[in-house]
Parts: sequence; structure tokens; C-alpha cells
Amino acid sequence: MSVLEACNLGRRYRRTWALREFSVAVPAGHVVALVGPNGAGKTTLLHLAVGLTAATKGTVRVLDGLQPGCADALAGIGFVAQDAPLYRYLSVTDMLHLAGNLNRSWDAQAASSRIASLGLPRDKKVGALSGGQQAQLALTIALAKRPRLLILDEPLARLDPLARHEFMSLLMAAVAEDGLSVIFSSHVVAELERVADYLVVLNGGRLQVAGEVDDLLAAHRVLTGPADLAAAAAGQLNPVRSSVAGAQAHLLCRTSGPGEPVPSGFLAQPVSLEELVLAYLRDPSVVALPGPELAVRA
Repeated sequence: MSVLEACNLGRRYRRTWALREFSVAVPAGHVVALVGPNGAGKTTLLHLAVGLTAATKGTVRVLDGLQPGCADALAGIGFVAQDAPLYRYLSVTDMLHLAGNLNRSWDAQAASSRIASLGLPRDKKVGALSGGQQAQLALTIALAKRPRLLILDEPLARLDPLARHEFMSLLMAAVAEDGLSVIFSSHVVAELERVADYLVVLNGGRLQVAGEVDDLLAAHRVLTGPADLAAAAAGQLNPVRSSVAGAQAHLLCRTSGPGEPVPSGFLAQPVSLEELVLAYLRDPSVVALPGPELAVRA
């Protein structure tokens, strides 16, 4: 089953394409890192997925074929936007009561238990809560729907490091307990590296990288060696990204497997998720998509 499937999807605002020629099928059961620079089209894609905006061209389906915005899709998706759409002048209790009345399915006991475990004062106005507390309240409301898919659009952007850590810890506890799928948008790869097992990279409104994290990391490596041999090695390997610092050269390359020979004078090392993402983002003409040919020049 796929939780998000798009075919030739595009969204245009006046003369600007925020998303174009986007096709992907994200399987269920993953924590998906949706990564890209500011303005890459991440929020546009998520708004299309939850039915907040309509496509200019192409199609998008969620939860194995549902039209975004239909009753079943709304019931099956929990959405936390970057600005945490909460009513500032309501108390925490009233906010939960309102959310319960607005959603077709609602686990009031789970919401109450989560609020108690977080130590959120139920009689306090939402606007008086800290940024981290508001983010946790928004997550609590999304999870109380018992969704099949949780979509998070930059929920950590305004949080301090401690609040970020607490948010991620509680999120992963919920994922382990409920077994839901998650699409987590961010432009900070370090926030997602320890939790994501599927990667989708948007760059300039286009899909650049998609696949399971373990497969993508296994298909790349970093070669380190003398700078004066870098040009010859690069010509042989066609690296995704190459850099030279003093006498040392670093080449991030695709590989056909662990047995692939290493050029003379170079050492091969595993690549981190952050290194991989940054290498592709620096060159939008290179894409890495699922299939026998992992990466090609666009």
C-alpha cells in the first residue's frame, strides 16, 4: 500500500511553478524525510496531499488511492502545520474539546493521557504556552485522531534544541506504539537522520532523490585521496560531488556494490545521510530514484 502517490504532479502560482513533473510512490510503514531547501516545494506537496490546495496538472492520491480532502482521507491523515493551527484564546481543555468535535474519530482518553504526561496545564490559554508546548499540543491533537498517516510540515522550525529533542522522542514513541506512517518535512537533515528510513528530496520544485535510506546509503560512498589524482578518479567514476581541500580530495560517488574497486591512492568510507543529501542538493541536475539505474544526470 502507498500512503502518497503522485503522477506528473504540478502546482503553479501565477507564473511560478512551485511543483512540477513530480512523480513518486511512497510505501506505507515508513518514517519519510521530505527534505529540500527553502522554496523547494515541500509545503506545496504536503498541502496537495491533505487537500488544502488543488493541483494545476497531474494527480495525487493518498492512503492507497484516496482523493486528498475527501472524508476518508481527512479521517485517516493527521496534519501538523509549521504554524500549529491552534486557537490562542482557548484553554488546553477547550482546544481538545473543539478538536474532538471536529474530527470523525477521536480518542479522548489518549489525548488526555498525553497531555497529562507532558505536564501541560489544562486550564492555561494556548497562547500562553511555550513554542514547544504548542507543538506538543498540536501533535497530541493529530495523534488523537488515530490516523494512518501523520504529515508534519516543519514542526520544529521555531523550537529550541531541547524542545526539538522532546518532540522527536515523543513522536517516535507514538510511531512505535501505533505503527503509523509519517511524512516529516524539514530542511535540517540532522533532525531526521536518526529517525527516517525513507528519503524524498525536492529541489527547485522537482523530485531529485527518492528511496529507502539504507538502499541509498549502500549505493554511495566517499573516496578520499590525493588532490593531484582527483581529476583522473573523477573522470573514471563520475562522482555526484567532488571537492578539494589542500592536498586532499573528497569524492562522493555512486557504487554498484561493496566489491567495486577503489582507485589507486584512495580510501573508501561510508556516506552519512546528511552528506548524501547535501551532495545532491548542490547539483540539481543529478537525480537518484528507485530502479536499476540509481542516479543519472537530468
